[in-house]
Amino acid sequence: MLLKFRGIRRGSLPRENADDDVTIKVLYCGVCHSDVHSVKNEWGFTNYPIVPGHEIVGVVTKAGKNVEKFKVGDRVGVGVIVGSCMKCETCDQDLENYCPRTIFTYNSLNHDRTKTYGGYSDMVVVHHRYVLRFPDNLALDAGAPLLCAGITVYSPMKYYGMTEPGKHLGVAGLGGLGHVAVKIGKAFGLKVTVISSSPGKEDEAVKRLGADSFLLSSDPAKLKAAMGTMDYIIDTVSAVHSLAPLIGLLKLNGKLVTVGLPDKPLELPIFPLVLGRKLVGGSDIGGMKETQEMLDFCAKHNITSDIELIRMDYINTAMERIAKSDVRYRFVIDVGNSLTQ
Repeated sequence: MLLKFRGIRRGSLPRENADDDVTIKVLYCGVCHSDVHSVKNEWGFTNYPIVPGHEIVGVVTKAGKNVEKFKVGDRVGVGVIVGSCMKCETCDQDLENYCPRTIFTYNSLNHDRTKTYGGYSDMVVVHHRYVLRFPDNLALDAGAPLLCAGITVYSPMKYYGMTEPGKHLGVAGLGGLGHVAVKIGKAFGLKVTVISSSPGKEDEAVKRLGADSFLLSSDPAKLKAAMGTMDYIIDTVSAVHSLAPLIGLLKLNGKLVTVGLPDKPLELPIFPLVLGRKLVGGSDIGGMKETQEMLDFCAKHNITSDIELIRMDYINTAMERIAKSDVRYRFVIDVGNSLTQ
């Protein structure tokens, strides 16, 4: 067993609702691959006990007296972060996710040194700066994963200029991040090719998700034929893998941006970067302003995650399946209908 869920008693919440806080009744919470990494301590910094979950949607049940953006009954979301210093240069630029004092939604410490607990719970209390308005036309359950998966691919596409209509975007990996990247890429007007080592994903990528083409990365002949054809690649693969083939797929001045988090370092070949004036970069979710922009963009273009809705008592099985890449494409916990009484 990975987890044993018994709900979160009110007394175990990080704090009572203060003047700047919003209390949220959790209705749905996405299950991110990073939840699995954290539960298993695969990154080496888990501070047990933890309550995972950073793709949280629900309704406001209480708002502090200084809160003007939200009122009781509002549909809201909480993503990967619930705090920052709010006064450094990155916070002033609405890049709270890069603040040296970022507070993560779970497995982190608040400014008062109390622990943060995530969305596998009946409620959360969050400073209003880190609460997001959830568009009325965006489904709460299928929209929940956008709070991590959506912003993780949207932010680098905007920052690195990977949004020019007609350009060719490669999406490496077709999982929780990759399938959302396909949808967002198409909404930007890009030509999208899914790059995967699994031949069984071709029909899924092209016929159901709307990718323009599919490249089987385990086929040397097809890989060779595609060399130098892509303007951008967003690499969502979280397992250890070779970057050289992806760099080879890029045109002159091409950009490869990695957003997956393998648990071991990857080798980076320098010669193809130098000879092709290519760029390799990274990105980590997004700030609050950009995350709200992403939610509004997805609502406008009818983009949600493809989900499998589960009850809380299925979470151990769900995590085992995630570890085997056996989900299409995100588990979402129906918290409101599965809490232990």
